[in-house]
Amino acid sequence: QVQLVESGGGLVQAGGSLRLSCAASGTIFRINAMGWYRQAPGKQRDLVAVITSDGSSNYADSVKSRFTISRDNAKNTVYLQMNSLKPEDTAVYYCHAYIRQRTWSSGDDYWGQGTQVTVSS
Repeated sequence: QVQLVESGGGLVQAGGSLRLSCAASGTIFRINAMGWYRQAPGKQRDLVAVITSDGSSNYADSVKSRFTISRDNAKNTVYLQMNSLKPEDTAVYYCHAYIRQRTWSSGDDYWGQGTQVTVSS
């Protein structure tokens, strides 16, 4: 089995910073893309940022130049550094990873449990 465990959420004032972490554990052969999504109350879950195994990244327009995604392949961990936070960044943030558990298996999508980020004005 595979687990994604997130940490780093919390309450911060507008303009502040937070760093989210997500560590994958279990039977893992290879992790392809890793990313962060967020879901505000009453809204759909949207992509925030994604990073491939070779380090290529993409961001939602709303977070470009404020958020930075990175990963440590040796630790199977992805990070999201969030700077200049705004109240509209308030949401539950979910980690996602596309993981192959074995050499002969195709990949599957895995999700973390979510971590709350609240930005006060």
